[in-house]
Amino acid sequence: MITIRKAGTEDAAAIAVVHVEAWREAYRGIVPDDFLKNLSIQRRTDQWVNMLSDERNIYHRAFVAEMNGQVVGFSNFGLAREVDLGFSGELFAIYILQAVHKQGVGRLLVGAAVRGLRELGCSSMLVWVLKDNPARGFYERLGGEYVTEKNIEIGEAKLLEVAYGWKELDKFPA
Repeated sequence: MITIRKAGTEDAAAIAVVHVEAWREAYRGIVPDDFLKNLSIQRRTDQWVNMLSDERNIYHRAFVAEMNGQVVGFSNFGLAREVDLGFSGELFAIYILQAVHKQGVGRLLVGAAVRGLRELGCSSMLVWVLKDNPARGFYERLGGEYVTEKNIEIGEAKLLEVAYGWKELDKFPA
């Protein structure tokens, strides 16, 4: 059984483990190996404690997914960072351990983020995803439409990020 709940600072270490492990699983062969090796669970834990404990921090809103009492994924959302793209809300991050992919965890986490965005008064949502990430199809299956793309740099790699958007969150698939 999958449980979705609001994340608190007590979840920071578990979120950090998922964050680091999911990056290593999803981005191997896309992001430089040295960058992935240098990801630190302790540094991520400290970042998550800081973000989740400060309501002024744009990244302080998150949900976790638990299976058998273990955090296996999280979503992070808030007001859109790039308002000129015409979206009021943003799914900043969603990461799920590979061992539980294809079990509905991602759909539940995105749904929770959509409800959270609607509570904030957001009517639309944007998400950025690495163009080479094979999980891009997940957003397309949820009805996300291509919006734009931009160049980013991770480690020494120059990569392309693609934005998907949902213009009407009230029509988001349940």
